[in-house]
Amino acid sequence: MAIKLGRVHAPFLLATEYGHNRGKAGMMSTQTVRAQLSTLFTAAVAAVDPRQLIQRRVKVKRTGLLVQEGSQAKTFPLSGRVFVVGAGKGAGFLAQGLESELGERIAGGVVIVPSGHTVELGRVSVVNGEHPLPGPGSVSGTEKIAALLAQRQASDLICCCLTGGASSLLVSPVSGISLDDKLVVNRLLLACGADIHAINTVRKHLSQVKGGGLARWVFPATLVSFLLSDVIGDDPSTIGSGPTVPDPGTFHDAWNVLEQYDLLERVPPKILTHLRQGLTGVIPETPKPGDAVFTHVHNVLVGSNRLALDAAAVAAQRLGFVTQILTSPLSGDTTLTARRFAHTLRATLQTCRAPVCVLAGGETTVHVTGRGKGGRNQEFALVVAQELQGEAGWALLSAGTDGIDGPTDAAGAFVESHSIDRAREQGLDPRAALRENDTYPFFAALGDLFRPGPTGTNVMDVKIALLFPPAQSSC
Repeated sequence: MAIKLGRVHAPFLLATEYGHNRGKAGMMSTQTVRAQLSTLFTAAVAAVDPRQLIQRRVKVKRTGLLVQEGSQAKTFPLSGRVFVVGAGKGAGFLAQGLESELGERIAGGVVIVPSGHTVELGRVSVVNGEHPLPGPGSVSGTEKIAALLAQRQASDLICCCLTGGASSLLVSPVSGISLDDKLVVNRLLLACGADIHAINTVRKHLSQVKGGGLARWVFPATLVSFLLSDVIGDDPSTIGSGPTVPDPGTFHDAWNVLEQYDLLERVPPKILTHLRQGLTGVIPETPKPGDAVFTHVHNVLVGSNRLALDAAAVAAQRLGFVTQILTSPLSGDTTLTARRFAHTLRATLQTCRAPVCVLAGGETTVHVTGRGKGGRNQEFALVVAQELQGEAGWALLSAGTDGIDGPTDAAGAFVESHSIDRAREQGLDPRAALRENDTYPFFAALGDLFRPGPTGTNVMDVKIALLFPPAQSSC
């Protein structure tokens, strides 16, 4: 999709600079372009601010709690108590939005957020858990949610706040499996390059709360779950491992995932014992569509990656850029996806004669082979820089909307036409950085890391590319 609007002068000046200094833009130009990239990232994140998303959809009326979803609206009676529970990087801010609207009607609640994230709540307790891998804080927080829900009555209304990160924060291992056992499995799945759907298939069958488990805890009370999507396709059963949604997967599917990635001989024996018991019917399956526990469950999607991209596109148009949003979300292997994205940028540069902003979103997977430090956005950026080496007039920010990229304090990285040349001048080897999955120190040495800090939201990753061809005519 390409949208043309009137342009301001700044992109024209930058386009001229890039055109006359192909491959050697001055420091001021680099700073200006990065400021524009940062502005567009900020616009994307602001559009998926959990507090604003909730306040747009939830209103207290005389008849009850009115919840808007698209063109449809449903009213939930407030005759009983109201509790707020949840987990995720943006769960605290979703709860803050609910507190703003419901006020003293909230009888209590518990939300679990990552360690280091802070949010001020009056009637809902905040518990810090661990991310990206679960820890004792995650287990303790989930136990508090379970204890709270044990008090439920059929007339109560439970509001659940779920965002990206919930899978490692909302944690309740099944009987016979320890947290350490689950950690081994999670690390193996993350390292082998399995996608989020495969990872969640296994997670759900090792958990009491995932894959519809939370709905079991809430039944027979009414449950309204507010979902901020961090998955491609916005499938509710995948967001946060689907604790309030029927689980379409089976124990057989979970076993197949471990088999596909050659993990059957690497996971703890207790994991295999549990899965075998599920395969033979000794222990029950996760709740499926049609299960009575979902009778009073309502899942409401409040935000997604596309909403963030649309906002970035509007901001880019205001800066004078022609905008293009790639219609297919980015997924699969990080290296291969980055190469295809670089090909798209090159083709656009060759055919367009005006400043262009190319936007894409999604979540790729890194097959970890080295022992370095980095994240998928940093790897994506470096692969694009390699692919476009020698091609002047472009800049890219690849970043996670949560402000976090892998186990680092960066959200991603900036790259531009001269990134590889600058790296080699400093004795840095981009191929070695990728081979060892060691992109963080690579970009740190260049001063090219993007560190906005935790954003309090999460709708996967965004790729923001600015292209400055030498000519000034329309595309």
